[in-house]
Amino acid sequence: MAGAADHRDSGSGSALQAVFEQLRSAYTLSLTLTSPLCLAVIALDRYLSLQHSSGESYSYDLTITDGQWRMKCQLADSLTRWVRTGSLRCGAGVLVSQLSLVHDETRLSHSYLRIDGIHSVVELPERFLSIKDVEEIPQWCQDYVTRSDGPLQLSRKYYLPLWINDDPYGSVWIPNNPPPDVVIDVSRITLLADLDAFFHSSRRPLPLLVRILHRSRIRYYGKPGQNIDFPFQVYCEVADQSGVMSMVVWNDLCPEWFNRLTVGSVLYLQQYSLKHSYQKRSRPQIRTLSLMTFHSIEICLNPRSPASVVTVIPPKSVQPQWGLPDVPYNFATRSEVDSMNSNQACDVIGLVTYVGRVERIRSKEKTGPEKFWAYRWVHAVDGTNDSPFILEIFSSSQPEIFNNICPMTYLVCTQMRVCETGCSVYLTSSTETQLFITGCHKKQPYVNEPKVKAFIQWTKTLKDSVMLRRTAVGGHYCYPPAPPTFTPTTNTNMTNELSITAIAELKGELESLQYRERRRVAVQGYVAAVQYHTWPPQPEPPHSEQQESVSVQGVSDTGAAIPPSTKDAMTLSQREMDSTSPDSDITVSPKRRRVQTGSRLHRQYFTRSKMQSNSAGIQVAFTSLEEEEEEQWDEGDLELEESEGEDEHTSVRKSAVGKETDQTSQVPGVQQAASHPSALWESKVWPLVKQEVADHFCCGRLDQESIPEKFHFDDREVLLHDLNLSPARWNPDLTSQTHTHTPVACTGYFMLTILGLNQTAAVDVLFVPVVSSDDPRAAGVPQTQHDNSLLSCISSGRLYVQPDGSCPTPGSLMSSAPQLESERVVCIVDLCLLGEHRVEMICSKLYSTADVCQPSSTQ
Repeated sequence: MAGAADHRDSGSGSALQAVFEQLRSAYTLSLTLTSPLCLAVIALDRYLSLQHSSGESYSYDLTITDGQWRMKCQLADSLTRWVRTGSLRCGAGVLVSQLSLVHDETRLSHSYLRIDGIHSVVELPERFLSIKDVEEIPQWCQDYVTRSDGPLQLSRKYYLPLWINDDPYGSVWIPNNPPPDVVIDVSRITLLADLDAFFHSSRRPLPLLVRILHRSRIRYYGKPGQNIDFPFQVYCEVADQSGVMSMVVWNDLCPEWFNRLTVGSVLYLQQYSLKHSYQKRSRPQIRTLSLMTFHSIEICLNPRSPASVVTVIPPKSVQPQWGLPDVPYNFATRSEVDSMNSNQACDVIGLVTYVGRVERIRSKEKTGPEKFWAYRWVHAVDGTNDSPFILEIFSSSQPEIFNNICPMTYLVCTQMRVCETGCSVYLTSSTETQLFITGCHKKQPYVNEPKVKAFIQWTKTLKDSVMLRRTAVGGHYCYPPAPPTFTPTTNTNMTNELSITAIAELKGELESLQYRERRRVAVQGYVAAVQYHTWPPQPEPPHSEQQESVSVQGVSDTGAAIPPSTKDAMTLSQREMDSTSPDSDITVSPKRRRVQTGSRLHRQYFTRSKMQSNSAGIQVAFTSLEEEEEEQWDEGDLELEESEGEDEHTSVRKSAVGKETDQTSQVPGVQQAASHPSALWESKVWPLVKQEVADHFCCGRLDQESIPEKFHFDDREVLLHDLNLSPARWNPDLTSQTHTHTPVACTGYFMLTILGLNQTAAVDVLFVPVVSSDDPRAAGVPQTQHDNSLLSCISSGRLYVQPDGSCPTPGSLMSSAPQLESERVVCIVDLCLLGEHRVEMICSKLYSTADVCQPSSTQ
């Protein structure tokens, strides 16, 4: 049984030390706190779970501080969804309700704290804002053995990046330092063309002298229960005067050599092995090199049996008589890309004008642990065409470059593949793509390429102030545009086709979303209502309620009740209690369930029967419709007051943590979900059925993160911080900075309510029309003429601007909304969990009945 604790400050004033002392002296190893302990999260680290029995593929260590000491703790497997949904993040405050002390019984003097209960995640309290450098906070280590550079579970030797698996991360990855001078014997080397003879004999092959032409990103193949210390793989295409062959680097050698095996490097290889080549992997296209490519065998560099010896030759020591080929390039200008074949590889250089936020898509691999790919959209110009390169860039195991792509930088991308869809052409990165930005170009092999030199000459004719006005960052961006007609598919293996999802099944889609995960779904139904909202939203009037301090109380994540605080309990200001809790997405109305996925609300109801404890994430109130109708709102229910004239689209949001109990958790200071619309249209059927809809998924008002903004040099660091994935380390100096959000060509948006065919479920989605060529979404999309009706605008994604520059007003658009009456539609919805329970639900296209084709086969 867990012992209760009251975390009074000890003589040192450290709450962490007091908790640790109580744990050490307690009879049991678990401690439930009488009131949650507020700590700052300063680091989050992820690693592969030891076993898959808990259902979780990855475990997490988090480093926390009370302002006086810092300590690395393990996060219980039952709480990992707090991290995976972006709720628990670095630079936030966490209210810890239960901890335990864990001893490693297979080792001497190794123990650590584990966090077993989280009450909520809050804005960082003011007492932590004075922290400037987290490394200056001393680490608590008395009778507590920990590792500063590796997982608390000692059987794991490394950490993975927080959000993906294919980046080098941590101190085990040796940096790329200049190679030392070496003396090698080139009199006894063999050529790649001769390796086949060694492969079919018992003779050990002689050393090789080769140049790296291409390098892949890191492949991670770890699985829970696997007994491999470093399950990584990297392959390179290497060449000598006789031809080109694949070289695979395995396991422990990847952290040791990956950063040093750069494209263009010359290697002296000894004690390598040979094996049959794996034929199913992707390979770079090498069309400009007149050398034979050997596909039957590949070179393997192993850490043992035998242990390969790798030597990097300094560039000044490379001799011309060795006959090593130069790195081949195939640079293409923007004007040439349109005439290239689909899937053809090319290299590009351009001046960046737009950088999208980093998002993730789930890997479709059926084996191994859950895996995500990180990518971002980038626009770049080279002066040869009015249209920019539209680049879909996936992480290339170069985080120091991928995370620092920003407007006005010179970007080089190699081995990009041409993608053609309808009238749209864009480039997507491949496994072998390498990225280079301003500051990385010096001494790269491509600097003498003719098209690179021509680009540099063109940039000398530009004015920075003119180009800067064309730049933008962030916002919702999805390319290529949906096709003009919709044909659903029943084949789930089709990557470019969508099947139709029932609106009621969106609950499962929303619940399974993880942080910055992008997902596209298609739903069908009728447009039941349309609202128009101006942007930016008008500021809310100040509340008359007095700003008071409230005690932290409620129920822990583990179900243990947290009694009301005593005089020693910690209190938080109202700002500090603007918390994120596992159930903070749930909305409930007395007659129907409504799932709120957007911004926080101003009004809030709680009933004791609805205070259900669930895992963190997008969740749904599981109370049946009949149960909800029978519930009575008694004096114990909490209502944050608002005017009685609240419209039907203002949802009620459940934001409580805990099991069924007589305790309630008061979370004041909650904002309104959506501003009142400037214009509203409802279908004839909507007033009749909306009270009977069992599930209504509401997206709230448009999030600022969904709108692209102007780029300013002075805000570069803060903008990059917001565009990139949430960091694994807290940077107090960076997170304390703010900037003015200057939206690009957005004056308003529409909220569409799509009612399901059976009238039992509905979903609200947002439509933000393209109104200007300054909008990044306008690039690469031809402007087709239409009648500027609301249906035409939503179908095309943009307003049609007349030759004189005029465009329709919101009033004229809304006047055509009755055309939607009884029109059966298919709506393409882009979902993205922005973090902190903010779900972006954007309508990217609406198909009318005439634009929907029947599938060729039925299920």
